[in-house]
Amino acid sequence: MTLAVFETILSVLLIAGALLIPAGELRWPMAWAFVLVFSGFALAALLVLSTSLLTERSRLLAQGERGDVLLSVSFALLLYPGTLIACGFDRRFGASPPLPLWVEISALALFVAGYGFSLWAMRVNPFFATVVRVQSERGHRVVDRGPYAWVRHPGYAGAVVAHLVLPLAVGTLWGLAPAALGCLLLAARIVREERTLRRGLAGYPEYTLRVRWRLLPGVW
Repeated sequence: MTLAVFETILSVLLIAGALLIPAGELRWPMAWAFVLVFSGFALAALLVLSTSLLTERSRLLAQGERGDVLLSVSFALLLYPGTLIACGFDRRFGASPPLPLWVEISALALFVAGYGFSLWAMRVNPFFATVVRVQSERGHRVVDRGPYAWVRHPGYAGAVVAHLVLPLAVGTLWGLAPAALGCLLLAARIVREERTLRRGLAGYPEYTLRVRWRLLPGVW
């Protein structure tokens, strides 16, 4: 738990730095609003997730397969900090046209909704690890309640929505490029994850027949 708290504090500081240092200024209200929202979710995760899951997630990439680790690192770097750094430099050099305040606020609200959906998935699924593996020592089983009754990867679904609107929330457009690429790599990670779960987790093939969609019902 102590390690999880340390990682949370560090992540908030890194997120703020990745956004504000490239921007070269502190007078950026929507950036501070985003940092505040991110900090709120980070604190909420510490409060609502089980100690065993926090411990599992603190192990980060140590127990993952090489291919999954490469995908995880790649999309994580593109989403955080890649997107934020692009947004910061966009802010510094004024590459994007000014966005209406209502667009920024609406995008931030969608970010909150996306991350809230992801946090719900993590709360429901005690096996929401950082790496893809069958956690036999923790009694790993298929979770099909809550948001998992609608899509097979609700945590990723919420993350995709949140990261695609994040650049708009802070008033920039250039951050959309690394965000979109990161989401594509995340989708590739889903395909690999499902292959692992089909092979090693009892009941998962049957679950995919009950819940057809990975991220978005009717689409994929």
